[in-house]
Amino acid sequence: DMCLQTARDESEAVVFGVVDKLLAKTGVRAEDIGIVIANSSLYSPTPSFVSLIVNRYRLRHDVVSHNLSGMGCSAGIIAIDLAKHLLQQVHPDTYALVVSTENITLNAYLGNNRPMLVTNTLFRVGGAAVLLSNRRQERARAKYQLIHTVRTHRGASDRSYGCVTQEEDDAGHVGVSLSKELMSVAGEALRTNITTLGPLVLPLSEQLRFLATVVLKRVFRADVKPHIPDFTLALDHFCIHAGGRGVLDELERSLKLSAWHMEPSRMTLYRFGNTSSSSLWYELAYCEAKGRIKKGDRVWQIAFGSGFKCNSAVWKALRAVDAVAVGDAGSPWAQDVDVLPVHVPKVVPIDDDQASYKTAA
Repeated sequence: DMCLQTARDESEAVVFGVVDKLLAKTGVRAEDIGIVIANSSLYSPTPSFVSLIVNRYRLRHDVVSHNLSGMGCSAGIIAIDLAKHLLQQVHPDTYALVVSTENITLNAYLGNNRPMLVTNTLFRVGGAAVLLSNRRQERARAKYQLIHTVRTHRGASDRSYGCVTQEEDDAGHVGVSLSKELMSVAGEALRTNITTLGPLVLPLSEQLRFLATVVLKRVFRADVKPHIPDFTLALDHFCIHAGGRGVLDELERSLKLSAWHMEPSRMTLYRFGNTSSSSLWYELAYCEAKGRIKKGDRVWQIAFGSGFKCNSAVWKALRAVDAVAVGDAGSPWAQDVDVLPVHVPKVVPIDDDQASYKTAA
């Protein structure tokens, strides 16, 4: 039933569900929330998602609210970065509620243009709610500290700007078209992002090696391959946006990551599909459910979005996360964590009489 009411009902079920669980888990009162930020790229109702949240939870009249739309799958990190700046520079001693979601009910593509059909096979409904605070007393029970956020926007390039677009096909069907240059554009955005992030997190030895190749290439015009720093020397867990198998394969190769590092992203794509900006939180929840998060560990969240954007966030674990407690608290992985990971082949047989084959998402 592709109608506005269905989209609204689905979105309310997701958003209210994640916020209800967050408030119950943290014990924070709704009236103590001073900042609320919501992001949803394609589905942007009126009144906005932020207004929906303010109305549902009766937030106070002076709550600072921001509603982000049209910013693609990396908007979750943009929302976190915005919350960080508001907490650091504007609003002391408060809480910031960040809600990331997406709904595809009104955005399923009904035509036959192949580049626009891909999104139908990848995207799913999902959502996540995160609570940040600058209150000193909350440090004792906080799970993570936000260390860095780095935002990269390549929109000045026409090639980057046009690689992911919402448009009409020849028959008038609206959908999201993915350019064949998407992987190349994503690679360029990633290199720009890690050039900024690298000096913030990498040990000096890796920074010097990276700088040496830049000098040889740009100053002496030497024919050398760019040095890709070993981020595993500085970061323990990698939550890479589950945009699709091709994206994950390319990131694994480019960053020289192991199958263990890629497991949260691959299992998120396998189990939940591409839930847009909220996928990063499903991946972090996977790390927690597997008992991987130890005190002092650093987590790198990295996401790509239309425009074209590449955004990063680095978190430091302030305590070990108890996997059993996470499961009891309603983790999205509670029912599956014991049987994952599973091997996901590139092709699988379709269960029908013709025994034809399809590409696995």
